[in-house]
Amino acid sequence: MTDRQTSDLYRRYMAATTAYREHAATCAACTITDPNSDCREGERLYESFSTLQAAYLNQQ
Repeated sequence: MTDRQTSDLYRRYMAATTAYREHAATCAACTITDPNSDCREGERLYESFSTLQAAYLNQQ
């Protein structure tokens, strides 16, 4: 993986983290560490975050 690809992956990972944290802060169902299974938006955002986190950590 090139430095540019790593940088882009990191940027997307951090954006996904921020998006989920902002959602969890305003969602009565989700917590900062766990989306509620009844909240589709929270599950979608958390899945995106966890997928990008795994990809970033795997390339480290």
